[in-house]
Amino acid sequence: MRAIVIKSHVEPTSGRARIVREATGFNVFGGVCLNNSVGGLNQDAVKTAASIGGKVIWLPTISYADIKLDYSVLEDIFTVIVENDLVLATGHLGVEDIFQVLDMARSMGLEKLIVNHPLTRAVGASIEEQKEMARNAYMEHCYVACMEKHDQLDLKVMTGAIKEVGAPRCIMATDFGQYHNPYPTEGFKMYIKALMDEGVSQKEIGVMGITNPSKLLF
Repeated sequence: MRAIVIKSHVEPTSGRARIVREATGFNVFGGVCLNNSVGGLNQDAVKTAASIGGKVIWLPTISYADIKLDYSVLEDIFTVIVENDLVLATGHLGVEDIFQVLDMARSMGLEKLIVNHPLTRAVGASIEEQKEMARNAYMEHCYVACMEKHDQLDLKVMTGAIKEVGAPRCIMATDFGQYHNPYPTEGFKMYIKALMDEGVSQKEIGVMGITNPSKLLF
């Protein structure tokens, strides 16, 4: 494993990631979710994350319903992301907003783009929509969506989406960290085994779990 990304819906993670990185020498990266707790679409929060080594900026997740996507503000935020070579993730945006954000991001020169958990109830993207999104972004498939206390997504649906869209345009994540789920490291092992049991090849696992994330982070 080359790196870990840590995320919180309510507070920035760049600072704690930097402390761990400097203490251990291992690549631990953080960022910030642009939810109400950090001021929503707050350019200063993005600048701060970048200044202390943050890598990922998530658009609103748990505050998505409360935050209006002001595209003039997003333009300022995207400028900071481009200047600092950060990753932009779409959070819990709906399909229509995702397409608008991806178009705007690409027009401004953003290349490191992730659509978070497109199969979940929070997003609900069809296979055809995912194929279109994947022209400009990686589809992130999170094992947590298959868990009992979450979306209870059938893993066959996820593996079907991976096969349809193609592993070269997908990445793997657990999205674990909740007290009722396994530790993320153990969860990742479980995820790999589950995908391989459903016919995903070791090569595809490598592309989604190693190659593509490395392109985003390094």
